[in-house]
Amino acid sequence: MMGAPPLPEAFIHRMTAQLGREASAYFDAIEQPPLRGLRRNPHKTPEKPIFDLADGLGASIPWEENGYYLSLESTAGAHPLHEAGAWYLQEPSAMIPATLLAAQPGETVLDLCAAPGGKSTQLAAAMAGQGTLVCNEIVPRRAQILSRNIERMGIRNALVVSADPAKLAEAWPLLFDAILVDAPCSGEGMFRRHPETRLEWNESSPERCAKRQSLILQSAAAMLKPGGRLCYSTCTLNREENEDVLSAFLASHPSFSSVDFSLPVGNGEKLIAQNGGLHIYPHVVQGEGHFVALLQKTKDLSDDEQSPCTLLPPAQALQPPEQQSASAFTTLWQSLTHHPVPQANAMLGTMLLQAPPLPPLHGIRVLRAGMNIGQLKGKVFQPDHALALAVSADVLPSVALTRAQAEAYQRGEALPAPDKVRGYVLVTLHGLALGFAKASDDWLKNHYPKGLRRSVSSSAHCKGDTDGNDYD
Repeated sequence: MMGAPPLPEAFIHRMTAQLGREASAYFDAIEQPPLRGLRRNPHKTPEKPIFDLADGLGASIPWEENGYYLSLESTAGAHPLHEAGAWYLQEPSAMIPATLLAAQPGETVLDLCAAPGGKSTQLAAAMAGQGTLVCNEIVPRRAQILSRNIERMGIRNALVVSADPAKLAEAWPLLFDAILVDAPCSGEGMFRRHPETRLEWNESSPERCAKRQSLILQSAAAMLKPGGRLCYSTCTLNREENEDVLSAFLASHPSFSSVDFSLPVGNGEKLIAQNGGLHIYPHVVQGEGHFVALLQKTKDLSDDEQSPCTLLPPAQALQPPEQQSASAFTTLWQSLTHHPVPQANAMLGTMLLQAPPLPPLHGIRVLRAGMNIGQLKGKVFQPDHALALAVSADVLPSVALTRAQAEAYQRGEALPAPDKVRGYVLVTLHGLALGFAKASDDWLKNHYPKGLRRSVSSSAHCKGDTDGNDYD
């Protein structure tokens, strides 16, 4: 790639020794243009086929039923429907771990290192709104991006928290059916997509990262139910952070064993994992560098383990709904539609929620719990943006926009109101809700959140990079 920094010499020596005859093919591959991907949201179906809406879509990604390759020139991240949650920009190999974990509707699932949210939103799609998905990110700023992506994709059964995995392990022993650990790593798999990361790597990076990864895995092990499954993944290629971390973990956790699996890579071909782990090399697979492994915990509960944690009713894990707020929402909803009122079952601060069953949350920072419904502003109930993105656009009164109007709306502009339209409405594009507006005095007053407003000419117009969601 033109202008890319050279690969570190120590890295070249390592990969040459690791790959042998394949090394030259690997080094050639990472100097080629990177690959991009788009994953459609199966729970948001626009009126037009996705190929008519997102430019630059290519072939289907073999390991993800909702995934497509995306051209480098695509501006799908600039389309208003991107912000409406119709799709998520995600590097193709990064879709493998969630596919492998195979979350099921009704399960209790943890994404332990979740930001910016690509894998969490993929897990949520598999769970189809049933069960409880917990998404954790220890870095507060990244946790906010994670929370925003959960909202954007219209996910109603997710809990977003920001805590050290060790703290969660103390609070939530033996709680989860499935856990994804997409561990922080030295990032060797990003050397093609983000060449600047080559400058950050040094020979001690793998050893330093492996220590942290081992600690995270220990926390994950404590939270997994007997019989549960754990997917461990990194976007790096060395053995220290991958096979060696897993070998040490299995040696110290006899209740875990590796699970054999295969990965479809197209044209009827499959890659076979060895000892539960699989390297994803860019000269072999149409994606960036990755490592993924699948483990399972024995169904026998040993005598020395803690008593299992259990999920709680939302009102017990947080606070019960405030009557005044719940009544105000019911009144507003019934003034807009005859559809059943979404039942509020908890409060987070002043925000009225509809949340799934939740784990104990004392002392844990919560950013989002289920669907934000809205809150009282003085004596007036204001519906939340998350409600607009989570409900079907045909449930509430709506106003269909053109693309130009949708872009103006997402910049925060007011729009002319159609005749006889009053009060809160959803503004839509191609049948998908973009957010709320309030019709008054012949205008649709804009209720698109100020923190989300952006110029069409922003840097997000090519890749959706403002959410960091073109790689994870």
